[in-house]
Amino acid sequence: MARSLLPQSCTLVIFGGSGDLARRKLLPALYNLALDGVLPERFAVVGVGRRELSDDAFRAFAREGIQKFSRRDVDGGRWREFEKCVFYHRGDLDDPESYRGLRAHLEEIEPEIGIPGNRVFYLSIPPSSFAGCVEQLRNAGLVAPPDAPSFTRIIVEKPVGRDLESAREVNETLACVFHESQIFRIDHYLGKETVQNLLVLRFGNSIFEPLWNQKYIDHVQLTVAEDEGVGTRAGYYEEAGALRDMVQNHILQLLSLVAMEPPWSFDADVVRDHKLAVLHCLRPMSREAVQRCSVRAQYAAGFHEGVAVPGYRQEHNVRRDSVTETFVALHVHIDNWRWAGVPFYLRTGKRLPRRASEIAVQFKDVPHELFNADRDAPIEPNVLRMRLQPNEGFALGIQAKVPGSRVELRPVEMDFQYRQGFRERPSPEAYERLLLDVMAGDATLYMRRDAVEASWSWIMPILEAWRESDARWLPEYEAGSWGPVEAEKLIHGPNRRWREP
Repeated sequence: MARSLLPQSCTLVIFGGSGDLARRKLLPALYNLALDGVLPERFAVVGVGRRELSDDAFRAFAREGIQKFSRRDVDGGRWREFEKCVFYHRGDLDDPESYRGLRAHLEEIEPEIGIPGNRVFYLSIPPSSFAGCVEQLRNAGLVAPPDAPSFTRIIVEKPVGRDLESAREVNETLACVFHESQIFRIDHYLGKETVQNLLVLRFGNSIFEPLWNQKYIDHVQLTVAEDEGVGTRAGYYEEAGALRDMVQNHILQLLSLVAMEPPWSFDADVVRDHKLAVLHCLRPMSREAVQRCSVRAQYAAGFHEGVAVPGYRQEHNVRRDSVTETFVALHVHIDNWRWAGVPFYLRTGKRLPRRASEIAVQFKDVPHELFNADRDAPIEPNVLRMRLQPNEGFALGIQAKVPGSRVELRPVEMDFQYRQGFRERPSPEAYERLLLDVMAGDATLYMRRDAVEASWSWIMPILEAWRESDARWLPEYEAGSWGPVEAEKLIHGPNRRWREP
Protein backbone atom coordinates (compact mmCIF):
# COMPACT_ATOMS: atom_id res chain seq x y z
CA MET A 1 0.00 0.00 0.00
CA ALA A 2 2.07 2.91 -1.26
CA ARG A 3 2.01 6.27 0.42
CA SER A 4 0.59 8.84 -1.99
CA LEU A 5 0.96 11.90 0.23
CA LEU A 6 4.16 13.43 1.54
CA PRO A 7 4.55 15.02 4.99
CA GLN A 8 4.45 18.80 4.88
CA SER A 9 6.50 21.32 6.84
CA CYS A 10 4.73 22.00 10.12
CA THR A 11 4.96 22.54 13.86
CA LEU A 12 3.74 19.74 16.12
CA VAL A 13 2.44 21.19 19.38
CA ILE A 14 2.05 18.56 22.12
CA PHE A 15 -0.29 19.55 24.95
CA GLY A 16 0.95 17.38 27.79
CA GLY A 17 4.43 17.63 26.31
CA SER A 18 6.15 16.90 29.64
CA GLY A 19 3.93 13.89 30.30
CA ASP A 20 4.42 10.15 30.04
CA LEU A 21 3.03 9.65 26.51
CA ALA A 22 5.34 12.31 25.09
CA ARG A 23 8.35 10.84 26.89
CA ARG A 24 7.66 7.18 26.07
CA LYS A 25 6.11 7.36 22.61
CA LEU A 26 5.82 10.69 20.83
CA LEU A 27 9.33 12.14 21.20
CA PRO A 28 11.06 8.79 20.47
CA ALA A 29 8.81 8.39 17.40
CA LEU A 30 9.79 11.82 16.09
CA TYR A 31 13.48 11.11 16.66
CA ASN A 32 13.28 7.85 14.72
CA LEU A 33 11.50 9.63 11.88
CA ALA A 34 14.37 12.11 11.86
CA LEU A 35 16.91 9.26 11.72
CA ASP A 36 15.00 7.77 8.78
CA GLY A 37 15.12 11.11 6.98
CA VAL A 38 11.34 11.24 6.48
CA LEU A 39 10.45 14.20 8.67
CA PRO A 40 9.65 17.35 6.73
CA GLU A 41 12.77 19.39 6.05
CA ARG A 42 11.35 22.30 8.02
CA PHE A 43 9.81 20.96 11.20
CA ALA A 44 9.48 21.89 14.87
CA VAL A 45 8.00 20.23 17.94
CA VAL A 46 6.80 22.36 20.86
CA GLY A 47 5.93 20.72 24.16
CA VAL A 48 3.33 22.51 26.24
CA GLY A 49 3.02 21.74 29.93
CA ARG A 50 2.61 23.18 33.41
CA ARG A 51 6.16 22.39 34.50
CA GLU A 52 8.69 25.20 34.50
CA LEU A 53 11.16 24.05 31.88
CA SER A 54 13.53 25.86 29.57
CA ASP A 55 14.08 24.68 26.00
CA ASP A 56 17.33 23.02 27.09
CA ALA A 57 15.63 21.29 30.03
CA PHE A 58 12.88 19.98 27.74
CA ARG A 59 15.51 18.75 25.28
CA ALA A 60 17.20 16.88 28.13
CA PHE A 61 13.79 15.41 29.06
CA ALA A 62 13.28 14.34 25.45
CA ARG A 63 16.74 12.79 25.20
CA GLU A 64 16.25 10.81 28.41
CA GLY A 65 12.96 9.41 27.05
CA ILE A 66 14.54 8.59 23.69
CA GLN A 67 17.52 6.84 25.32
CA LYS A 68 15.15 4.69 27.37
CA PHE A 69 12.27 3.99 24.96
CA SER A 70 13.48 4.51 21.39
CA ARG A 71 13.95 1.46 19.17
CA ARG A 72 17.34 2.91 18.20
CA ASP A 73 20.15 4.43 20.23
CA VAL A 74 20.84 8.15 20.40
CA ASP A 75 23.40 9.20 17.83
CA GLY A 76 25.34 12.24 19.03
CA GLY A 77 25.57 14.06 15.71
CA ARG A 78 22.01 13.27 14.63
CA TRP A 79 20.71 14.23 18.07
CA ARG A 80 22.35 17.64 17.90
CA GLU A 81 20.56 18.26 14.61
CA PHE A 82 17.24 16.99 15.94
CA GLU A 83 17.26 18.99 19.18
CA LYS A 84 17.46 22.24 17.24
CA CYS A 85 13.80 21.77 16.33
CA VAL A 86 12.67 20.95 19.91
CA PHE A 87 11.11 23.72 22.03
CA TYR A 88 9.02 24.15 25.17
CA HIS A 89 6.22 26.47 26.21
CA ARG A 90 5.07 26.68 29.80
CA GLY A 91 1.28 26.97 29.85
CA ASP A 92 -1.86 26.25 31.84
CA LEU A 93 -4.74 24.64 29.95
CA ASP A 94 -7.28 26.89 31.67
CA ASP A 95 -5.43 30.18 31.21
CA PRO A 96 -6.26 32.21 28.06
CA GLU A 97 -2.96 34.07 28.42
CA SER A 98 -1.09 30.78 27.97
CA TYR A 99 -2.62 30.34 24.51
CA ARG A 100 -1.86 33.90 23.48
CA GLY A 101 1.70 33.32 24.66
CA LEU A 102 1.82 30.07 22.67
CA ARG A 103 0.74 31.89 19.53
CA ALA A 104 3.47 34.51 20.03
CA HIS A 105 6.00 31.74 20.66
CA LEU A 106 5.03 29.93 17.44
CA GLU A 107 5.14 33.14 15.44
CA GLU A 108 8.70 33.59 16.69
CA ILE A 109 9.88 30.02 16.02
CA GLU A 110 8.27 29.32 12.65
CA PRO A 111 9.81 32.16 10.57
CA GLU A 112 13.27 31.27 11.86
CA ILE A 113 12.87 27.66 10.70
CA GLY A 114 10.90 28.49 7.58
CA ILE A 115 7.63 26.79 8.56
CA PRO A 116 4.67 28.34 6.66
CA GLY A 117 2.23 28.39 9.58
CA ASN A 118 1.15 24.74 9.30
CA ARG A 119 0.32 23.37 12.76
CA VAL A 120 -0.69 20.07 14.31
CA PHE A 121 -2.01 20.13 17.88
CA TYR A 122 -1.70 16.85 19.80
CA LEU A 123 -4.05 16.63 22.81
CA SER A 124 -2.19 14.30 25.15
CA ILE A 125 -4.46 15.50 27.96
CA PRO A 126 -7.49 14.11 29.84
CA PRO A 127 -10.69 14.06 27.75
CA SER A 128 -12.33 16.33 30.31
CA SER A 129 -9.92 19.07 29.19
CA PHE A 130 -10.67 18.77 25.45
CA ALA A 131 -13.48 21.31 25.36
CA GLY A 132 -11.60 24.04 27.18
CA CYS A 133 -8.44 23.48 25.15
CA VAL A 134 -10.04 23.64 21.70
CA GLU A 135 -12.10 26.70 22.63
CA GLN A 136 -8.99 28.46 23.89
CA LEU A 137 -7.15 27.55 20.67
CA ARG A 138 -9.93 29.15 18.66
CA ASN A 139 -10.11 32.23 20.88
CA ALA A 140 -6.35 32.73 20.55
CA GLY A 141 -6.58 32.64 16.76
CA LEU A 142 -4.65 29.37 16.51
CA VAL A 143 -7.21 27.51 14.37
CA ALA A 144 -7.26 28.15 10.63
CA PRO A 145 -10.26 27.06 8.51
CA PRO A 146 -9.81 23.94 6.35
CA ASP A 147 -9.50 26.01 3.15
CA ALA A 148 -6.80 28.34 4.54
CA PRO A 149 -3.34 28.45 2.87
CA SER A 150 -1.78 27.01 6.05
CA PHE A 151 -3.34 23.93 7.64
CA THR A 152 -4.38 23.31 11.23
CA ARG A 153 -4.94 19.73 12.39
CA ILE A 154 -5.70 18.23 15.77
CA ILE A 155 -4.90 14.75 17.13
CA VAL A 156 -7.16 13.33 19.85
CA GLU A 157 -6.14 10.39 22.01
CA LYS A 158 -8.65 7.72 22.96
CA PRO A 159 -10.93 7.22 24.74
CA VAL A 160 -13.36 9.40 22.80
CA GLY A 161 -16.01 9.45 25.52
CA ARG A 162 -17.01 6.72 27.94
CA ASP A 163 -20.41 6.02 26.35
CA LEU A 164 -22.38 7.08 23.29
CA GLU A 165 -23.67 10.30 24.81
CA SER A 166 -20.29 11.52 26.01
CA ALA A 167 -18.66 10.51 22.71
CA ARG A 168 -21.18 12.65 20.87
CA GLU A 169 -20.44 15.52 23.25
CA VAL A 170 -16.68 15.23 22.62
CA ASN A 171 -17.22 15.03 18.87
CA GLU A 172 -19.58 18.01 18.91
CA THR A 173 -17.07 20.01 20.95
CA LEU A 174 -14.38 19.29 18.38
CA ALA A 175 -16.78 20.00 15.48
CA CYS A 176 -17.59 23.44 16.85
CA VAL A 177 -13.97 24.48 16.27
CA PHE A 178 -12.51 22.07 13.69
CA HIS A 179 -13.82 20.63 10.44
CA GLU A 180 -13.97 16.82 10.40
CA SER A 181 -11.14 16.76 7.84
CA GLN A 182 -8.90 18.48 10.43
CA ILE A 183 -9.62 15.97 13.25
CA PHE A 184 -7.44 12.87 13.67
CA ARG A 185 -8.65 10.42 16.35
CA ILE A 186 -5.66 8.24 17.03
CA ASP A 187 -5.67 4.51 17.80
CA HIS A 188 -2.07 3.37 18.00
CA TYR A 189 -3.03 -0.25 17.24
CA LEU A 190 -3.84 0.78 13.68
CA GLY A 191 -0.26 1.97 13.19
CA LYS A 192 1.26 -1.46 13.78
CA GLU A 193 2.95 -2.89 10.71
CA THR A 194 0.95 -6.12 10.69
CA VAL A 195 -2.35 -4.27 11.03
CA GLN A 196 -1.50 -2.15 8.00
CA ASN A 197 -0.47 -5.29 6.13
CA LEU A 198 -3.90 -6.85 6.66
CA LEU A 199 -5.16 -5.03 3.58
CA VAL A 200 -2.12 -6.14 1.58
CA LEU A 201 -2.53 -9.73 2.75
CA ARG A 202 -6.19 -9.80 1.75
CA PHE A 203 -6.27 -7.75 -1.40
CA GLY A 204 -2.71 -8.13 -2.69
CA ASN A 205 -2.65 -11.94 -2.73
CA SER A 206 -5.01 -13.87 -4.97
CA ILE A 207 -4.90 -17.01 -2.81
CA PHE A 208 -6.69 -15.44 0.18
CA GLU A 209 -9.51 -13.18 -1.02
CA PRO A 210 -11.49 -15.99 -2.75
CA LEU A 211 -11.47 -17.91 0.56
CA TRP A 212 -12.32 -14.93 2.76
CA ASN A 213 -16.01 -15.70 3.30
CA GLN A 214 -18.57 -17.93 4.98
CA LYS A 215 -18.08 -20.75 2.47
CA TYR A 216 -14.53 -21.51 3.61
CA ILE A 217 -14.02 -19.88 7.03
CA ASP A 218 -15.27 -21.63 10.17
CA HIS A 219 -14.65 -18.79 12.62
CA VAL A 220 -12.32 -15.90 13.48
CA GLN A 221 -10.64 -15.14 16.82
CA LEU A 222 -9.22 -11.77 17.89
CA THR A 223 -7.12 -11.81 21.05
CA VAL A 224 -5.46 -8.81 22.70
CA ALA A 225 -3.71 -10.11 25.82
CA GLU A 226 -1.83 -8.07 28.41
CA ASP A 227 0.38 -9.63 31.06
CA GLU A 228 0.51 -6.61 33.35
CA GLY A 229 -2.12 -5.56 35.88
CA VAL A 230 -3.70 -2.11 36.15
CA GLY A 231 -0.60 -0.65 37.82
CA THR A 232 -0.82 3.13 38.17
CA ARG A 233 -3.88 3.34 35.86
CA ALA A 234 -6.33 1.99 38.44
CA GLY A 235 -8.14 5.30 38.75
CA TYR A 236 -8.83 5.40 35.01
CA TYR A 237 -9.47 1.67 34.75
CA GLU A 238 -12.09 1.66 37.49
CA GLU A 239 -14.13 4.06 35.35
CA ALA A 240 -13.43 2.29 32.06
CA GLY A 241 -12.98 -1.48 32.29
CA ALA A 242 -11.81 -3.78 29.52
CA LEU A 243 -14.87 -3.32 27.27
CA ARG A 244 -14.44 0.45 27.04
CA ASP A 245 -10.64 0.40 27.17
CA MET A 246 -9.96 -2.19 24.48
CA VAL A 247 -13.05 -3.54 22.70
CA GLN A 248 -14.81 -0.31 21.77
CA ASN A 249 -11.79 1.01 19.90
CA HIS A 250 -8.84 -1.33 19.28
CA ILE A 251 -10.67 -4.61 18.78
CA LEU A 252 -13.63 -3.30 16.79
CA GLN A 253 -11.22 -1.47 14.49
CA LEU A 254 -9.25 -4.68 13.94
CA LEU A 255 -12.50 -6.53 13.31
CA SER A 256 -13.45 -3.95 10.69
CA LEU A 257 -10.17 -4.41 8.83
CA VAL A 258 -10.47 -8.20 8.87
CA ALA A 259 -14.09 -8.24 7.68
CA MET A 260 -14.41 -5.24 5.34
CA GLU A 261 -15.28 -5.51 1.67
CA PRO A 262 -12.60 -4.69 -0.92
CA PRO A 263 -12.33 -0.89 -1.25
CA TRP A 264 -12.30 0.51 -4.77
CA SER A 265 -9.33 2.73 -3.83
CA PHE A 266 -7.08 3.46 -0.85
CA ASP A 267 -8.45 6.96 -0.48
CA ALA A 268 -8.90 7.59 3.25
CA ASP A 269 -12.65 8.03 3.17
CA VAL A 270 -13.18 5.05 0.87
CA VAL A 271 -11.34 2.75 3.29
CA ARG A 272 -13.13 4.26 6.28
CA ASP A 273 -16.53 3.91 4.58
CA HIS A 274 -15.90 0.19 4.10
CA LYS A 275 -14.80 -0.23 7.73
CA LEU A 276 -17.89 1.63 8.90
CA ALA A 277 -20.09 -0.75 6.91
CA VAL A 278 -18.79 -3.65 9.05
CA LEU A 279 -19.77 -1.84 12.26
CA HIS A 280 -23.25 -1.25 10.86
CA CYS A 281 -23.54 -4.98 10.08
CA LEU A 282 -22.64 -6.14 13.60
CA ARG A 283 -25.62 -8.02 15.00
CA PRO A 284 -27.11 -5.96 17.87
CA MET A 285 -26.86 -7.53 21.32
CA SER A 286 -30.20 -8.10 23.07
CA ARG A 287 -30.23 -8.59 26.85
CA GLU A 288 -30.58 -12.32 26.33
CA ALA A 289 -27.70 -12.29 23.84
CA VAL A 290 -25.51 -10.39 26.30
CA GLN A 291 -26.06 -13.12 28.88
CA ARG A 292 -25.37 -15.85 26.35
CA CYS A 293 -22.63 -14.29 24.23
CA SER A 294 -20.51 -12.22 26.65
CA VAL A 295 -18.22 -13.08 29.53
CA ARG A 296 -16.65 -10.61 31.94
CA ALA A 297 -14.29 -11.42 34.77
CA GLN A 298 -11.59 -10.08 37.11
CA TYR A 299 -8.11 -11.39 37.74
CA ALA A 300 -7.48 -12.92 41.14
CA ALA A 301 -4.13 -13.29 42.88
CA GLY A 302 -1.56 -15.36 41.03
CA PHE A 303 1.91 -15.18 39.56
CA HIS A 304 3.60 -13.09 36.90
CA GLU A 305 7.03 -14.31 35.78
CA GLY A 306 7.29 -16.33 38.98
CA VAL A 307 6.44 -13.39 41.25
CA ALA A 308 3.24 -13.36 43.32
CA VAL A 309 0.85 -10.57 42.29
CA PRO A 310 -2.39 -9.38 43.93
CA GLY A 311 -5.88 -9.75 42.56
CA TYR A 312 -7.65 -6.79 40.98
CA ARG A 313 -9.65 -5.90 44.09
CA GLN A 314 -6.41 -5.80 46.10
CA GLU A 315 -4.71 -3.34 43.74
CA HIS A 316 -4.02 0.20 44.97
CA ASN A 317 -6.89 2.64 44.26
CA VAL A 318 -9.33 -0.17 43.36
CA ARG A 319 -12.56 -0.47 45.35
CA ARG A 320 -12.74 -3.64 47.39
CA ASP A 321 -16.25 -4.31 46.05
CA SER A 322 -15.39 -3.37 42.46
CA VAL A 323 -17.22 -5.10 39.60
CA THR A 324 -15.05 -3.54 36.90
CA GLU A 325 -14.12 -6.18 34.35
CA THR A 326 -10.45 -6.85 33.55
CA PHE A 327 -11.35 -9.57 31.05
CA VAL A 328 -13.97 -9.65 28.29
CA ALA A 329 -14.86 -12.34 25.78
CA LEU A 330 -17.59 -11.86 23.17
CA HIS A 331 -19.25 -14.08 20.56
CA VAL A 332 -20.44 -11.80 17.75
CA HIS A 333 -21.82 -12.05 14.23
CA ILE A 334 -21.58 -9.83 11.15
CA ASP A 335 -24.89 -10.02 9.31
CA ASN A 336 -23.98 -9.64 5.66
CA TRP A 337 -23.54 -12.00 2.71
CA ARG A 338 -19.80 -12.49 3.16
CA TRP A 339 -19.95 -13.46 6.83
CA ALA A 340 -23.41 -14.98 7.29
CA GLY A 341 -23.18 -17.66 9.98
CA VAL A 342 -19.48 -17.14 10.75
CA PRO A 343 -18.88 -16.49 14.47
CA PHE A 344 -16.25 -13.98 15.55
CA TYR A 345 -14.75 -14.50 19.01
CA LEU A 346 -13.22 -11.43 20.65
CA ARG A 347 -11.09 -11.62 23.78
CA THR A 348 -9.00 -9.22 25.84
CA GLY A 349 -7.75 -9.20 29.39
CA LYS A 350 -5.14 -8.14 31.89
CA ARG A 351 -2.83 -10.45 33.86
CA LEU A 352 -2.89 -13.09 31.15
CA PRO A 353 0.21 -15.27 30.63
CA ARG A 354 1.90 -12.95 28.14
CA ARG A 355 1.53 -9.77 26.15
CA ALA A 356 0.33 -10.80 22.73
CA SER A 357 -2.15 -9.73 20.06
CA GLU A 358 -3.30 -12.08 17.33
CA ILE A 359 -5.99 -12.52 14.71
CA ALA A 360 -6.63 -16.19 13.91
CA VAL A 361 -8.73 -17.19 10.90
CA GLN A 362 -9.71 -20.86 11.14
CA PHE A 363 -10.82 -22.49 7.90
CA LYS A 364 -13.47 -25.18 7.71
CA ASP A 365 -12.57 -28.83 8.15
CA VAL A 366 -11.88 -30.99 5.14
CA PRO A 367 -14.73 -33.40 4.29
CA HIS A 368 -15.00 -36.51 6.45
CA GLU A 369 -13.28 -38.87 4.05
CA LEU A 370 -9.75 -39.89 3.18
CA PHE A 371 -7.51 -38.19 5.77
CA ASN A 372 -10.37 -36.99 7.99
CA ALA A 373 -12.36 -40.21 8.18
CA ASP A 374 -12.01 -40.68 11.97
CA ARG A 375 -14.63 -38.38 13.46
CA ASP A 376 -13.28 -39.01 16.96
CA ALA A 377 -9.82 -37.77 15.97
CA PRO A 378 -10.24 -35.06 13.34
CA ILE A 379 -7.15 -33.55 11.79
CA GLU A 380 -6.11 -30.07 12.80
CA PRO A 381 -7.82 -27.35 10.76
CA ASN A 382 -5.94 -24.86 8.62
CA VAL A 383 -5.42 -21.64 10.56
CA LEU A 384 -3.99 -18.35 9.33
CA ARG A 385 -2.51 -16.47 12.30
CA MET A 386 -1.67 -12.78 12.05
CA ARG A 387 0.55 -11.74 14.97
CA LEU A 388 0.38 -8.05 15.84
CA GLN A 389 2.72 -8.28 18.83
CA PRO A 390 5.26 -9.53 19.67
CA ASN A 391 7.14 -11.10 16.76
CA GLU A 392 4.99 -9.40 14.14
CA GLY A 393 4.21 -11.64 11.22
CA PHE A 394 1.97 -14.32 9.73
CA ALA A 395 1.76 -18.08 10.02
CA LEU A 396 -0.34 -20.55 8.05
CA GLY A 397 -0.96 -23.98 9.55
CA ILE A 398 -1.27 -26.85 7.10
CA GLN A 399 -1.16 -30.65 7.21
CA ALA A 400 1.91 -32.56 6.01
CA LYS A 401 2.75 -36.26 5.75
CA VAL A 402 5.26 -37.59 8.23
CA PRO A 403 8.13 -39.36 6.37
CA GLY A 404 7.72 -43.12 6.37
CA SER A 405 5.72 -45.97 4.91
CA ARG A 406 2.54 -45.15 6.84
CA VAL A 407 0.22 -42.30 5.92
CA GLU A 408 0.50 -40.21 9.05
CA LEU A 409 -0.37 -36.52 9.11
CA ARG A 410 1.14 -33.83 11.30
CA PRO A 411 0.32 -30.10 11.44
CA VAL A 412 3.16 -27.78 10.39
CA GLU A 413 3.38 -24.02 10.01
CA MET A 414 4.68 -21.82 7.25
CA ASP A 415 5.88 -18.88 9.33
CA PHE A 416 6.90 -15.38 8.25
CA GLN A 417 8.34 -12.89 10.74
CA TYR A 418 8.99 -9.27 9.86
CA ARG A 419 12.22 -9.06 11.80
CA GLN A 420 13.66 -11.98 9.81
CA GLY A 421 12.12 -11.25 6.43
CA PHE A 422 13.07 -7.56 6.45
CA ARG A 423 16.24 -7.43 8.53
CA GLU A 424 17.45 -4.41 6.57
CA ARG A 425 14.16 -2.57 7.26
CA PRO A 426 13.13 -2.93 10.91
CA SER A 427 9.47 -2.24 11.59
CA PRO A 428 8.77 1.31 12.77
CA GLU A 429 6.79 1.93 15.92
CA ALA A 430 3.07 2.60 15.48
CA TYR A 431 3.30 6.27 16.47
CA GLU A 432 5.96 6.87 13.83
CA ARG A 433 3.61 5.94 11.01
CA LEU A 434 0.62 7.70 12.54
CA LEU A 435 2.41 11.01 13.19
CA LEU A 436 3.81 10.99 9.67
CA ASP A 437 0.32 10.40 8.28
CA VAL A 438 -1.04 13.48 10.07
CA MET A 439 1.75 15.63 8.64
CA ALA A 440 0.77 14.30 5.21
CA GLY A 441 -2.95 14.79 5.81
CA ASP A 442 -3.63 11.05 5.35
CA ALA A 443 -6.51 9.99 7.62
CA THR A 444 -6.79 6.37 6.45
CA LEU A 445 -5.65 4.88 9.78
CA TYR A 446 -7.61 7.35 11.91
CA MET A 447 -11.14 6.97 13.22
CA ARG A 448 -13.87 9.13 11.77
CA ARG A 449 -16.67 10.56 13.88
CA ASP A 450 -19.35 8.25 12.48
CA ALA A 451 -17.23 5.17 13.18
CA VAL A 452 -16.62 6.23 16.80
CA GLU A 453 -20.32 6.71 17.37
CA ALA A 454 -21.27 3.52 15.53
CA SER A 455 -18.94 1.46 17.73
CA TRP A 456 -20.38 3.06 20.86
CA SER A 457 -23.92 2.39 19.60
CA TRP A 458 -23.10 -1.31 19.36
CA ILE A 459 -21.32 -1.41 22.73
CA MET A 460 -24.04 0.40 24.71
CA PRO A 461 -26.54 -2.52 25.01
CA ILE A 462 -23.78 -4.63 26.56
CA LEU A 463 -22.90 -1.95 29.10
CA GLU A 464 -26.58 -1.37 29.91
CA ALA A 465 -27.30 -5.09 30.35
CA TRP A 466 -24.32 -5.44 32.66
CA ARG A 467 -25.39 -2.41 34.67
CA GLU A 468 -28.97 -3.65 35.02
CA SER A 469 -27.78 -7.08 36.16
CA ASP A 470 -26.62 -5.39 39.39
CA ALA A 471 -23.82 -7.95 39.80
CA ARG A 472 -22.03 -7.83 43.16
CA TRP A 473 -19.12 -9.97 42.01
CA LEU A 474 -17.62 -11.23 38.78
CA PRO A 475 -16.11 -14.60 37.87
CA GLU A 476 -12.39 -14.68 38.64
CA TYR A 477 -9.39 -16.11 36.85
CA GLU A 478 -5.98 -16.67 38.35
CA ALA A 479 -3.39 -14.09 37.35
CA GLY A 480 -1.15 -15.75 34.79
CA SER A 481 -3.93 -17.90 33.31
CA TRP A 482 -5.81 -17.43 30.02
CA GLY A 483 -9.04 -16.31 31.65
CA PRO A 484 -12.10 -17.76 33.34
CA VAL A 485 -13.64 -21.13 32.55
CA GLU A 486 -16.77 -19.29 31.42
CA ALA A 487 -14.85 -18.01 28.39
CA GLU A 488 -14.10 -21.57 27.30
CA LYS A 489 -17.82 -22.29 27.22
CA LEU A 490 -18.37 -19.35 24.88
CA ILE A 491 -16.92 -21.15 21.86
CA HIS A 492 -19.40 -23.61 20.39
CA GLY A 493 -18.80 -26.20 17.72
CA PRO A 494 -16.49 -29.11 16.95
CA ASN A 495 -12.77 -28.46 16.66
CA ARG A 496 -13.13 -24.98 18.20
CA ARG A 497 -11.16 -23.74 21.17
CA TRP A 498 -9.38 -20.55 22.16
CA ARG A 499 -5.96 -20.40 20.61
CA GLU A 500 -2.96 -19.35 22.67
CA PRO A 501 -1.20 -16.51 20.79
